[in-house]
This record gives sequence, C-alpha cells and structure tokens, in this order.
Amino acid sequence: MTMNTHTTLPVLVAGGGIGGLAAALALVRQGFRVQVFEQAAEIGEIGAGIQLGPNAFHAFDALGVGEKARARAVYTDYMVMHDALDEYQVGKIPTGVAFRQRFGNPYAVIHRVDVHLSLLEGAQESGRVEFLTSTRIVRVEQDGETVTAYDQNGQSYRGVALIGADGVRSVVRQQYVGDPARVTGHVVYRAVVDKRDFPLDLQWNAASIWVGPNCHLVHYPLRGGEQYNVVVTFHSRQQEEWGVTEGSKEEVQSYFQGICPKARQLIDLPKSWKRWATADREPIAQWRYGRVTLLGDAAHPTTQYMAQGACMAMEDAVTLGEALRVCQQDWGQALDLYQRSRVARTARIVLSSREMGRLYHAQGVERLVRNELWRGRSPERFYDAMEWLYGWNVGNCLAPKPGTPTTA
Repeated sequence: MTMNTHTTLPVLVAGGGIGGLAAALALVRQGFRVQVFEQAAEIGEIGAGIQLGPNAFHAFDALGVGEKARARAVYTDYMVMHDALDEYQVGKIPTGVAFRQRFGNPYAVIHRVDVHLSLLEGAQESGRVEFLTSTRIVRVEQDGETVTAYDQNGQSYRGVALIGADGVRSVVRQQYVGDPARVTGHVVYRAVVDKRDFPLDLQWNAASIWVGPNCHLVHYPLRGGEQYNVVVTFHSRQQEEWGVTEGSKEEVQSYFQGICPKARQLIDLPKSWKRWATADREPIAQWRYGRVTLLGDAAHPTTQYMAQGACMAMEDAVTLGEALRVCQQDWGQALDLYQRSRVARTARIVLSSREMGRLYHAQGVERLVRNELWRGRSPERFYDAMEWLYGWNVGNCLAPKPGTPTTA
C-alpha cells in the first residue's frame, strides 16, 4: 500500500452499497482517507443471493478481503440449465478443480448481505473510512481542484474527488448525464427458503436455472447449504414502473402455467416474496466529469441475466485504484484511464445480459434452437467462451495506452 500525504482532503463516495464500499477499500489502499455517504439510517444491504465468478474473487483479493468473502461463500460443483417445459438438460458446466485451475479462482454463490459485510469489515478495519448515514448527496459542485457535495439538509462536504456509487437511481448520474431508465417489463421475484422446506430432489450444489417461454427460475444454496435462494422472472402483462414492492404468491403462480412439476415446486415454496420491476440504461461512453466519476450501477445498470452486477462494481473499484496507482494519483489522468478501461467491458455486460434474457425466455422454434446450442459441448469449450468474462484480474484490468500495438 502506498501512503499519500499530499492532501488532507478525503475522497467522497456517494453510496454505501457494494460498489461504494469496494471503492472505499480501493482508495484506502492507495493512501486516501474516504468519506462514504449513505442515505439509509445504517450501513447495510438488502436482497438475497448473488453469484460470484472467479473475477469477483480476484477483486476481493485485490481489495484485501478475499478470505472474508471465501469464508461466507458456498462453492458450487457445476452450473446447469434445464428446459422448464420438459426437463431437458440444455447445458452443464463443471466448476470444480479444472475450472479453478483455468481461471485461478472458484465459482460460488453467496448472500448479498455477506458480500457487503466482507467489504464493510475491511473498510472499518482500515481506520481510514468515515461513514455518514442518513445522508443523501443531492448536488455536486467543482472548482477544478476540489469537489463539494451537498446533502439533503444543505450540509456541504469538500473532497479531492467524488465517486458516484449511488446505485441504479444515481443522483450523481442524473446531474451529469440525465438519461432515462429503460424499463424492461421483466419482473423478478426473490426469496430465501430454509433447507428443511426445500425439495430434496432440487437440493443440488449448483447454480441452477430452468428456462421457459417468457420466464425462468433459478435456485442455489446459501450459507453453508442451510438456505436456498429462489428467483423467478417473467414478462409482465401490465405496464411496469421501475421499483421494488412486496410480492404476491398468486401473481407468481399465474405466470408459470405449463412448466414441469419439478420446476414448479419452486414457486410454491416461499412464504413471502420481494418483487423487482427491472430496468437498465443504455451504455454511455463518458463517466468522468472533472473530478467526479461514476462506478457500479450508477455507471452501468444492467439486468440480472449475466449475474455480474456486483462483480462489475467490484471490478470498477479495483480498476479505479490501479489507475490512481499507475498515474501517481493524478486524478485527471487516473479517471480518464479508469473510464477507458471500463466502458467497453461493462457495456458488453449490459448488452449481453439483454441477449441472455432473450435466450432464456425463448419460445417456439427459438426454444428448439437454444436447446441445441450447447449439445455435446465439452467443459473446455465452455471455459474458452467464458475467458473474456472470468479471465479478468488486477494484472490485466487497465486499458493499454492509446497507440500501443497489440499482438494478433
């Protein structure tokens, strides 16, 4: 870690979620003090399970919390996709020893709260992160050398730079970009079910998905296998507005007529659901505005189909820290390098996620084509196809300098 004493001002981070905490850790490791502003009354996280590719563990390691995260994760034996109409196994990808050797880290599933907690503990232990809760940044001003952020009560905070990690409804993005959200019409229901209530014939140590016409279902173990994450997604019949509400078991059941009994068990399990009407935004090429930049969902909100939202936020944070290191903490150069290193990769996630949603929800002849796509494919060919995603690490995260020749 390099310690920098050239300024007494902190770096301001809007948002205390996974992206904001990861950014704080990356900045601390470059010697900065950090102030994190969180609009909730306490630093915490909501949600259910998330999936972590090897790239996420590379990021955890680079942020100094790899062992904390590993201790809370469940390591899967494989990823598997079934057709929800007839139980046909569309594809199965082993995630054991050969996978780990290929990518240098495992595939795992974890509760979102446990990701957040691992990052939070690291930030608290650093002694260089100050948390300001019940504080929502509503406006940002700059003078060329510093940034001043204003909260909902008119209180001002001055820093050397500001990282807008304030999520899918980012106020920072709204001020500098002002683009609309793209409501998908896809609704996601999420719940966590205790192992004792989960069907024995689905208690697989795997990230599992059942794909059907205009819908799909996901399940995987959490917290040592004592709980299971259940996620169902469908195309809504009504005009949706972006947001989270309490779910209705009756609504869920109305969308999954015709799927096989084995998969249908999943929608009868939860006692309560949370309902997400999803949205993303069109990818943008500019994240940096003076000494302000975007990070995580504020920069590249995406649908869930690539299971990479949290992973991308942590990659952003690591890349920002590395950019500051190689640019010797010149904020202008560093933020340009960070942006150049992240825009295309995260845009690929956003656009690929849309296409993956189409693939999952195929019907008619498209469904038949999907089911033939991976027939007979070896694990090595699956791994080759995943290299662009899971091959990311701190050593290759920065874009080459403009004009640098590349090898064919």
